[in-house]
Amino acid sequence: MAEPQRSERRLRPAPLLFEPSEAAADPEHFFDLESIEDPRDLLSRATELTLAFRAATDRAVEFQALAAAQLADPRRFDRLTPADIAERAEWTEDYARKMIEFGRGLLRDGSPQ
Repeated sequence: MAEPQRSERRLRPAPLLFEPSEAAADPEHFFDLESIEDPRDLLSRATELTLAFRAATDRAVEFQALAAAQLADPRRFDRLTPADIAERAEWTEDYARKMIEFGRGLLRDGSPQ
């Protein structure tokens, strides 16, 4: 897994807004993109959403790594093994180990901004 670069995280793409539940239930509806008729506007908004989803994914992965590192901390009386963490997160054990190490690095360097 490639670790996100700190400078990339500083980008501030368009905020993600949650869709109303009735809109989300419609499989043809996606952040109102289907209603945009001008292809220039559609490309612009779809690009904003793509960047926002990427940024959200990167942040979520960092928080997963932090949680994995905290759960694996040997100082915890209730610490989990990499196998336990992998099962909870639906990862492979090898990936859980990598995420634990990534999370430890984040804890050393300071939590995500």
